[in-house]
Amino acid sequence: MTGQELLHLFELASRRTHIVGTKENGVIVALDLEGRFFTVINDRVISKVHPSAILARSDKNRFQNPGGDALWPAPEGACFGYEYATGSWRVPPSVTGAVWEVVSQSANECVIRAEIDLINNAQLGIPCEFERHIRIEQKENMLYQEVRELIRYIGKRTLDKTEFALAPWSLCQFDASETGIVYMPVPSVETRHATSLQPAEDDIWDMYAPVGGQRAMKDGLYVVRTKTPERFQLALSKNIAWIEYMNEGKYRIKRYARDLPDGQRHIDIADVPPDKLPSGKGVSLSVYCDPSGFVELEACGGCTEKLEPGAELYVNVITEFEVL
Repeated sequence: MTGQELLHLFELASRRTHIVGTKENGVIVALDLEGRFFTVINDRVISKVHPSAILARSDKNRFQNPGGDALWPAPEGACFGYEYATGSWRVPPSVTGAVWEVVSQSANECVIRAEIDLINNAQLGIPCEFERHIRIEQKENMLYQEVRELIRYIGKRTLDKTEFALAPWSLCQFDASETGIVYMPVPSVETRHATSLQPAEDDIWDMYAPVGGQRAMKDGLYVVRTKTPERFQLALSKNIAWIEYMNEGKYRIKRYARDLPDGQRHIDIADVPPDKLPSGKGVSLSVYCDPSGFVELEACGGCTEKLEPGAELYVNVITEFEVL
């Protein structure tokens, strides 16, 4: 799909857009589609695109997954998550129906913002502003993209850690393929306090049932095959420096995050029942593979001990794209 074809699709769906860079080399932001954006290099859309989901609308019966790159609140499940406020899994309508606006812009940068009131699984309301600070730099067949993913608490009461958990969660989707592989470095022995070549269980772990046949070690890297008959998700600690998706002969995507601000820590983002407490295992990066044919490269920000009025939770996420 070309950038112009994607813009035409948004026009058919009556969705507002904003372009950072150009439609041939840059980012197309869908302001009426959860503030998601889609990356284009050499007039080719690299991000996953679900045209039918763009033309449709999410409702209480079905969430339309349009692909692209999104900012969501974490965690997903447990008592402080945001997907089970009604008892069943759903993406909150405050997220799917958010009104995003461009609040600043230049040729290769922009900031978009939306007010999103969250209700956690403990039924506590948390009014917020979401912001995405997008900056790109294009060089030949490569595009460098840095996004500050930010959630600002605009409530009037200070919340204690016994009442909430909240972190910005950046998810970007790409097509899975038979040759699609995600690579990641195994931390050093000194970092892991381990002697084997396999990563330590507290550095890489399954968030659902284990699917061991999808991954292995190769040339000192941990490798994950993205084409799968069943869904699986790997959580990665801050000791895993980066994740890289190689779609052979097409493109390479490397994703990592800068250090968290002082006073913020990674949290458990897992999709677990809302009657459970979150674990103490903090997730920095994550890889989700879906049998419908997409892979998701995720990066997570952190949470504070208390959430005070005006507090900003943010993470700077870098994604490097290269067309092969």
